[in-house]
Amino acid sequence: MRMSRNAAGTVFVVSSLTLTLAALAYPAMLGVQNASSSPSRVIAHTPTGPLTEADRDFVVKVRSAGLWEFPSGELALTKGTTQPVRTAGEHLISGHAALDAECRLIAPRLGITLPNQASPQQQGFVATLTADHGKQFDTDLANILRVTHGQIFPAVAKIRATTENSLVRELADQANDTVLDHISVLEKTGLVDFDSVLFQETTPPKLPAGDVTPPAPPRGAPVVALTPPANSSATPTPTPSPTVG
Repeated sequence: MRMSRNAAGTVFVVSSLTLTLAALAYPAMLGVQNASSSPSRVIAHTPTGPLTEADRDFVVKVRSAGLWEFPSGELALTKGTTQPVRTAGEHLISGHAALDAECRLIAPRLGITLPNQASPQQQGFVATLTADHGKQFDTDLANILRVTHGQIFPAVAKIRATTENSLVRELADQANDTVLDHISVLEKTGLVDFDSVLFQETTPPKLPAGDVTPPAPPRGAPVVALTPPANSSATPTPTPSPTVG
């Protein structure tokens, strides 16, 4: 089943939010583009190993993904018209709640500031799904999220293969399992247009850094936690991190 021209166009919706000066210096590896000036550059030496720009940006990227995929899962529970779509929503909620818990656990230990809002591009995805109804919602959810998960999958593997930081390795392990699970449940909806998805995975647009960068949180702002609703069967279980003396 092919996506409509309008549906395909919404996959890369970009909002016109304005970034503050603080956000200009914020880690920007949030889309398929790598905005780091030198990904392999070591920016900190931590008890769990050296931390590179790519490591830091990966942690921020995982957090930002949860900030839009978690609410997308909540929308699937209330707007999905089929059980497979609602099941995909449950997996999005549980998977990103667990990843978010892990990000919030390791970020202070690595000196990483986490965003509280998704990037403008990611907020555009949520806006599209919020405006959708009926079968159009089901189709857009399956295809938008299948594209983004297909794009991030190789990036997770690269971080896992190259990082020397044990906390980042553990997060990459967990992210790898979660992304694969989400890809599988999205495909089980029977709504994924593989021709369109493959094209968009392999020929992504070159977006400005501001569109794929989450706004920096105000200084001292508490980190927002992604908590599954009380009536959800999602059970986040973050990976235990090693004790550091």
